[in-house]
Amino acid sequence: MTGGHRLDPTILREYDIRGVVGKTLNLADAIAVGRAFGTIVRRGGGDRVATGYDGRLSSPELEAALTAGLVSTGLAVERIGLGPTPMLYYAVRERRLDAGLMITGSHNPPEYNGIKMMLGKGPVYGEQIQELGRIAAQGDFATGVAGSESIDLTEAYIARLLRDFDGTRPLKVAWDAGNGAAGEIMRRLTERLPGQHILLFDSIDGRFPNHHPDPTVEANLDDLKRAVAQHGCDLGIGFDGDGDRIGAVDQSGRVVWGDQLLALYAAEVLAQQPGATVIADVKASQVLFDEIARLGGTPLMWKTGHSLLKAKMAETGAPLAGEMSGHIFFADKWYGFDDALYCALRLIALVSRSGSSLGALRDRLPSVVNTPEIRFQVSEARKFAVIDEVKARLRAEDATVTDIDGVRVTTPDGWWLLRASNTQDVLVARCEAFSEPALARLKAVLTAQLGASGIAAPAVF
Repeated sequence: MTGGHRLDPTILREYDIRGVVGKTLNLADAIAVGRAFGTIVRRGGGDRVATGYDGRLSSPELEAALTAGLVSTGLAVERIGLGPTPMLYYAVRERRLDAGLMITGSHNPPEYNGIKMMLGKGPVYGEQIQELGRIAAQGDFATGVAGSESIDLTEAYIARLLRDFDGTRPLKVAWDAGNGAAGEIMRRLTERLPGQHILLFDSIDGRFPNHHPDPTVEANLDDLKRAVAQHGCDLGIGFDGDGDRIGAVDQSGRVVWGDQLLALYAAEVLAQQPGATVIADVKASQVLFDEIARLGGTPLMWKTGHSLLKAKMAETGAPLAGEMSGHIFFADKWYGFDDALYCALRLIALVSRSGSSLGALRDRLPSVVNTPEIRFQVSEARKFAVIDEVKARLRAEDATVTDIDGVRVTTPDGWWLLRASNTQDVLVARCEAFSEPALARLKAVLTAQLGASGIAAPAVF
């Protein structure tokens, strides 16, 4: 394997590599990424890495190609096989490896696939991913002689997940793996938990025949809601395609969103670590930040993006972080990475010990009205420029603006957010207010700002 290789620039995303198999991402690309990433690891003094893959039909071949590229640089590769992305993170941390690479398309449609990466204990993102493209194009690869071996970490991983479970009251729980990569681990895990467990779509199937594996879209939780109602469950838990994002519904079938889950987890963590920092992304409810402060913690608002939150968490030493999308990170008793199976166990234990219901815990939070995260298409050429234009007008108006990631504007009615996606040609909007009339006013202000930049507001506004 000699010479350079051009990677389609569209697959070099902010947080990972992702493309359409057979169009923008193929086996030659996986080999080249393996060689480029292996070069970085080797030149940094590393010699051992892990690979894993999710349940997509293209994943086994892509993982084999990626491994071939890594081995060609002189790296010893431990292949953990099929499973959720967090199991790959676990392998790197627990086996003290130098890096890890996961073949996964996450929650994208079946024709997509990609690669998530970690180097040392931290995520690979931003400029580091662009560097992979440059190394591949130049063909300046390290070379060496090494090999690979397959290892089965599933039993050790399940045992580690269970180690922190401290529930006291058996619950009835519905689980929906969405035919994603968490299915087998979920099945084996629930066999060892107290209570009753109703499993949905735990067979791993990369065609996702039942529903799309993205629990942040409420329609994808319909089967889970039905199971909770039919079986009289205490709660329901759903996972995304690679098992690093959690969704939840209470005993009445109401969605408990990522920022609400984080507020519940924060109460538990801050009781043990008073004054600790808890991080959430700019899309999170103000209720969450106020609740962290009320509990005696230090709230920190940060940029959206699981890699960015992980990095900020490591920088600040925060024991807990999360975002609206369901990526939740525990460094309290855990490793600091996003693992939806671990989050599920923490949630079940929390509800179990509370003597209450998930719905009652949720209802203790102040009531507000808000929009979901609304995404609408704006060209790559315009999306960041629109944010800059809005920001300039707001400064001229002397508005109260947080601009760490787009613009989040606080008013007497509540707040509104407009940010550019780092991974797609879309703008993202969200509003939250204290009443429906106040919410309507926030939407009107946001609509006017978009109009001033020549952008039509999304129809839902």
